[in-house]
Amino acid sequence: MLRSGIYSYPQTQRIIYGTPFAQALAKELDTVGAQRVYLLASGSLSRQTDAVQQVLQVLGSRSVGVFDAMPAHTPRYAVVQAAQQATLAQADLILTLGGGSITDAAKMVTLCMSNGIETTDELDRLATRVHADGRVERPEFLPPQVPCTVISTTLSAGEFSALAGCTDTVRGMKENFLNPQASPRSVILDPALTLHTPEWLWLSTGIRALDHAVEDLCSINTQPISEATSFEALRLLGRGLRAVKKDPSDLQGRLDCQLGAWMSIIGSSAGVHKGASHGIGHILGGTAGVPHGYTSCVMLPHVLRFNQSVNAAQQQRVSEALGFPNQPACEVVAELVAELGLPSTLRQVDVRKDMLDEIAQKSMHDRLIHTNPRKIHGPEDIRRILDAAF
Repeated sequence: MLRSGIYSYPQTQRIIYGTPFAQALAKELDTVGAQRVYLLASGSLSRQTDAVQQVLQVLGSRSVGVFDAMPAHTPRYAVVQAAQQATLAQADLILTLGGGSITDAAKMVTLCMSNGIETTDELDRLATRVHADGRVERPEFLPPQVPCTVISTTLSAGEFSALAGCTDTVRGMKENFLNPQASPRSVILDPALTLHTPEWLWLSTGIRALDHAVEDLCSINTQPISEATSFEALRLLGRGLRAVKKDPSDLQGRLDCQLGAWMSIIGSSAGVHKGASHGIGHILGGTAGVPHGYTSCVMLPHVLRFNQSVNAAQQQRVSEALGFPNQPACEVVAELVAELGLPSTLRQVDVRKDMLDEIAQKSMHDRLIHTNPRKIHGPEDIRRILDAAF
């Protein structure tokens, strides 16, 4: 039987890599003709570096506001606040400088602006709903009218995706918001800028990107393009993360990581389904406050072990790409996490034992639990994985 499928190219028009960010931004502004730019910036970059000032210098009179108070996991209240300010400023471009939470915020802000969202409760009509049986409800809503450009400083790769994550802090749930046209219009990758990124954040989001590639390569509905890019992503990330751990000033290693993160997310545009490492990770972030990258450090080896009986051949390609073809993928990934000095248990990321049942129950409402290669029948299966990771 012939293999068949459909691949949809993402809306992103340009990815500019290896160029100093101020230079790349100046050219991009001229290309798109933006005149009223609203900046979402990392608080730490704003307080501890001159990167925001460099951006503002490039923007000049085109700057119409700066928001640098976005907390981790992109909570609803902060998104709505930023969207209100950008709307009042009549922004014609949302620009980001920072990591994954800032990138998600930019996508959320553009969706709020185009759909008239003025309160946190109004986001209910845009959020994806996943039922415990796996049924997914995706509401229809207007695409962004104001584009965004991302200057990325971490490796979680949300800048290459139309999917935005945002946390409902009242329910303690990280939710998904998806419009196919919500991808950033352009992405700027400057390895020198990432010298400011804390080591733990750089390396752990690198494992998050590695998780994208692993779960795509091991997916139940792989695509030819994502198989190729996921394999190369693992090669680049495995090499680049080790290089940066050894020498934090290694710009080639940092660029390898950035290019690997870009390649790691190609499957998302093709509709390739990820699995339980991502699914559980979403709940660990929204419910237990675990940083995005750390969720993959802790969960991916155990999910690989859980799935090994159904996709051993695909997992062997993971091991091959990471340079250890004769070892189980779960061991190869665990050893890389240890080599980078990252946490490997739920205890190390401050998840309490009495939280595991709640996490298992909530995980059933994440759509990626229901596309895991080995069928997850209920919270008890998730609890087995969580116990192994504790």
